[in-house]
Amino acid sequence: MPGWMVLRHYQISWLRHDLAAGLVLTTVLVPVGIAYAVASGLPAIAGLYATIFGLLAYAIFGPSRILVLGPDSSLAALILGVVLPLSGGDPQRAMALAAMMAVVCGVLCIAAGVARLGFITELLSKPIRYGYMNGIALTVLASQMPALFGVSVQGEGLLEKNLKLIDAVIDGKTNLTTLMLGVGTLAVIWLLKRSKRLPGILLAVIGTTAVVAAFDLATDAGVLVLGSLPRGLPELVIPIIRLEDVVPVLLGGLAVALVSFADTSVLSRAYAARTRSSVDPNQEMVGLGVANLVVGVFQGFPVSASASRTPVAEAGGAKTQLTGIVGAVAVAALLMVAPDLLKSLPVATLAAVVIASALALIEIKDLRRIYRIQRWEFWLSVACTAGVAVLGAIEGIGLAIVIAVIEFLWDGWRPHFAVLGRVDGVKGYHDVKRYPEARLIPGLVLFRWDAPLFFANAELFRHHVLDAIAASPGPVHWLVVSAEPVTSVDVTAADILEELEDALQSANIALCFAEMKDPVKDKLKRFGLFTLLGDERFFATLGQAVGSYLKAHQIHWVDWEESMQKNSIR
Repeated sequence: MPGWMVLRHYQISWLRHDLAAGLVLTTVLVPVGIAYAVASGLPAIAGLYATIFGLLAYAIFGPSRILVLGPDSSLAALILGVVLPLSGGDPQRAMALAAMMAVVCGVLCIAAGVARLGFITELLSKPIRYGYMNGIALTVLASQMPALFGVSVQGEGLLEKNLKLIDAVIDGKTNLTTLMLGVGTLAVIWLLKRSKRLPGILLAVIGTTAVVAAFDLATDAGVLVLGSLPRGLPELVIPIIRLEDVVPVLLGGLAVALVSFADTSVLSRAYAARTRSSVDPNQEMVGLGVANLVVGVFQGFPVSASASRTPVAEAGGAKTQLTGIVGAVAVAALLMVAPDLLKSLPVATLAAVVIASALALIEIKDLRRIYRIQRWEFWLSVACTAGVAVLGAIEGIGLAIVIAVIEFLWDGWRPHFAVLGRVDGVKGYHDVKRYPEARLIPGLVLFRWDAPLFFANAELFRHHVLDAIAASPGPVHWLVVSAEPVTSVDVTAADILEELEDALQSANIALCFAEMKDPVKDKLKRFGLFTLLGDERFFATLGQAVGSYLKAHQIHWVDWEESMQKNSIR
């Protein structure tokens, strides 16, 4: 419990900073928590429950001192994708489904953290993460635009909803008062985005709520408002779902776990670097898991690290996890003392808060750089965005994982390889395609394979080896594989190596290896290949292999060099 350890060694000089930062943070926690609950298809109160218990749990179990956990825009589309079709409009069932997703996410994160699997989020490349988050942002935007315009639309998928929204706007169904409130909220948030002293979200919420209450716009102009919140704190409740809901909730919980930990780990590492501290990714996973588990049993929904609220805590002077505790207590006090304070808050304002956060998720600048330097990865990112937007958030993360696996296999499936030769004035042996002046050693083929040898590329390895032998200018006696880049060999590759050895032996060609790593050599011993080839076929360096070849064929190095220069053999 890292937070408990910090509190045990707490310095009294930190207290005023943590108290001030916690109170400043509260001004953002309330409207944002409510907004993301509504965006997730849940009652507004669920956002405050998730905020309170997520902060308290992470303050004890999370390793980062100033990271703020809570409802997040990156999870809204995932939660909505599960809750909306299954709840049938029943808010209590929607809360149970979302709470169970949080429990699933929590259990998965805790198990992964205990198993030290904190590295798994690194399996998704940056372009794929960009593509996925861009798709999530577009989905969130589409889900909030009807509330911004004050119209109600029904439809499946991003495209259909947008088309119906356009039709409704063209037909004149827009509530202009609602739209003005929403656009005004966006304007205030954007104008004060960089201000450290004026909280744009809080000012927009207070301003629009005051206007709606003063002019009774809910009644006179049909502006949809939040209404009263339940008084008090939630009871501990184990969420109960139907049997037919189990599979989609499990898949949704897995998707949420992946996204929330990816966000949390990136943000945690960024602030650790800024404060010159270190964060254990496995403990980060446990902290996130405990937070989601606690939130789930207290009628909340999945939480993640917030890239918008953490800077607020930092700017407020936060020193430790006590900042989050102060924020949680302040939100709890609001529910117990003044639950009607925000009853006139327009839903359009909440939609604008979510839209502003979703727009901040969209990555364009770095994708332009990727387009310039690696175009195929750019198109992978675009495909991922389209997959999330068209198929949905849950299916989209599955597509992202599939694309990541294909990308990984493709790099290993078609790796770089080279035939090596000696170059005047350059130490070592080098690719003859890069150095056309490189000299080949008669009867010896030096072949380098720049990847692990496994089932997807083993046959290709054999094909290129035989091609290199066939392209040699004279009879070949030895084939030496420069194996330093080969980090692993699986059973399929080992069997193909054995078949290659048989084929080369029948042609009186010796198969040898140089610079092979000991762990790879150990695998060959288990597979029986080391015994089959013999210890004399393995060399510590390429130079040692070449020297042994020249000695075995009674070729003196100086004589060979003079012969190469004299006859200009390439």
